[in-house]
Amino acid sequence: MVNKVYVTYNQVHKLCQDSADQILNDFQPNLMIAIGGGGYVPARILRSFIKRPGSANIPIQAIGLSLYENLGKDGPVEEPGTKVTRTQWLDLSSLEMANLIGKNILIVDEVDDTRTTLEYAVKELQKDVEAAKQKLGREGEKTKFSIFVLHNKNKPKKGHLPEDMHTENRYLAAHTVGDVWICYPWEAIDIEEHDRLAMSQPT
Repeated sequence: MVNKVYVTYNQVHKLCQDSADQILNDFQPNLMIAIGGGGYVPARILRSFIKRPGSANIPIQAIGLSLYENLGKDGPVEEPGTKVTRTQWLDLSSLEMANLIGKNILIVDEVDDTRTTLEYAVKELQKDVEAAKQKLGREGEKTKFSIFVLHNKNKPKKGHLPEDMHTENRYLAAHTVGDVWICYPWEAIDIEEHDRLAMSQPT
């Protein structure tokens, strides 16, 4: 039996709001990369809270990575797969890659489950930025990646993040939960039923 936890849009909004000051002060991002599809909504909400007065909105770019597989037997329940599938990526031949050089980049996703997807995103983005720096002769400019997730599952991780990301506190989870299945509102077919289940679950 899968233990499900239902999360509402209001709860997502509050998690982003509560995390914004730490992100703004510690990470100081000037660009966000949302991992689709779970990172899109948190990134957009977060942008409203980390906008500095008088400054422009922080740009959001998107990448698509898939790790989950449908179990097929019990409806929409999914489980982590073993291989990351790249469904959308930045255009390496355009200004998108040049715009990453020398920036503080915040990678946003909804959940840190096995950490496999986050490991892939960080490694591949770092590799592509290094290639762009060499191509453009900008080797002296440092790009820093940070991570924000709504939920971290307290479980052994298959993926690993760079050691300096931990030592420099460039990883933030708004909330840590057990190894449960988190049902986010953007996955719901019937949002009113989703919210009813969220309200009826123990706090």
